[in-house]
Amino acid sequence: MTASSPPPTMEPLSARIPSDLYLWLAQLQVDGATTNSDKLRVLLGQLKRQHDGAFDYVAAHAWTRDLTARLREALVRIESETGHHSEVVSLLLDHFVAALALAISQAPADADDARKFEEALVRRAATLCETLLRQGTPLTAAAYDPQVVRRHLGPTLALAHPLQATSSSKGS
Repeated sequence: MTASSPPPTMEPLSARIPSDLYLWLAQLQVDGATTNSDKLRVLLGQLKRQHDGAFDYVAAHAWTRDLTARLREALVRIESETGHHSEVVSLLLDHFVAALALAISQAPADADDARKFEEALVRRAATLCETLLRQGTPLTAAAYDPQVVRRHLGPTLALAHPLQATSSSKGS
């Protein structure tokens, strides 16, 4: 049995804010918050995760997932109502979250760190390309629009063709 940590102590906070911000806060819909105090607690928690994410990939990943929560919930609602799911959108969102978390959590100290960051970012981008190519391989993609991937991959494939020819000739 693990011991649970005690709940955090609450500290009072008083601040004067412009009336337009007050009205905005009063009308703002924040999950799990009804009062302005609740909203401030939730928003400050999000700001802390954002700040912590600037130093840690895992925290940055959680924060970027939080940023896309509204979109993800809307897509779940659409899927529930229509029965349609887009693997393409889900995979793209996962890649964007990971790439943004990677960028947010980096602050290269020297050229070697910058090279490592570049390597990781290009690897992430190449993985995204592979994902789209996998979705474009069958005649129809698992997407809201089954032709969306094939429609947009043409220029990319045209650019890749000379690379393929160069790689083949070097291997001979």
